[in-house]
Amino acid sequence: MKDTERFKGCLYGQAIGDALGLGTEGLYKDGVDGYYPEGLSRYEQIARDSHRRRWQQGEWTDDTDMMICIARALINHKGKVDGSTLHEIAENFRIWCCNPASRGIGELIYKVLNIGDYTEHPDDVARLAWEISRKRNAPNGGLMRTSVVGLLSDGVTKAAEAICRLTHYDPRCVGSCVVASEIINNLVYHDKELTYNDITKLSEDYDNRIIPFIELAKESSDIKALKLDEEEKMGYTLKTLSAALWCYFHSTNFEEGMLAVVNAGGDADTNAATACAILGAKYGIKNIPEYYISHLYHRDYYDGIVEELNSVLN
Repeated sequence: MKDTERFKGCLYGQAIGDALGLGTEGLYKDGVDGYYPEGLSRYEQIARDSHRRRWQQGEWTDDTDMMICIARALINHKGKVDGSTLHEIAENFRIWCCNPASRGIGELIYKVLNIGDYTEHPDDVARLAWEISRKRNAPNGGLMRTSVVGLLSDGVTKAAEAICRLTHYDPRCVGSCVVASEIINNLVYHDKELTYNDITKLSEDYDNRIIPFIELAKESSDIKALKLDEEEKMGYTLKTLSAALWCYFHSTNFEEGMLAVVNAGGDADTNAATACAILGAKYGIKNIPEYYISHLYHRDYYDGIVEELNSVLN
């Protein structure tokens, strides 16, 4: 049975983490400390540099934009994920990417979505892009949007796999999406916290390279051990997964986990979007300070999406 408080907590957590994480996106930890000597905790603190001033205070980025593309298709198809749903998601991605107002689009996603026959053969296009990279490319663009997939009542693993592969074909990406989605689903529908062993077992079906990042998240008492601001791996799907799992294992409330991951720097909007979706599912909407919800940019629009999803996904 669905826990509505956790369901809504997941969705608001996604947008809130994304919006606040923008403030430290792309910064090393010392850069975070320079921008925010007292730490970043409020939208109005976000620096208005050349990157961040493209968004309004409290506005989410491409992470939540793409989640909404998925959400719209799930609403239209009443929570059923089949070929028609996947085609609509792919079309939504393409329309969003071609909109001049869209910002912050990841390199892989931009390349994949702009290949001519993408909407007709998204899996093939995504696979080709991965093969061209010599199967080395595993960015976090699939993981950043997967929270809503965890809110399906059943069939979560297969849906997470299929929706990830619309743009990201690497098994590390697919496994990351399945892990995050299943954690959310078990919290929202089964009041169950997946254990370290449960999560490790899930990941073994995809790629053994995932396991060390799960171990690091579990065993590290300090988020600094994850090195989220490591330059060459800022956008790596397993970095983002480790950030989310660290919050899941170690945080005692929503805000504590969010501020830890946001102030660690790196690909902070994606790290926080993923982590805060899980934290919202774990602790529920009532544990999210009202400030973060009420000051979301486009709040009324987002409220409508949340309510539509809540009525469709049972």
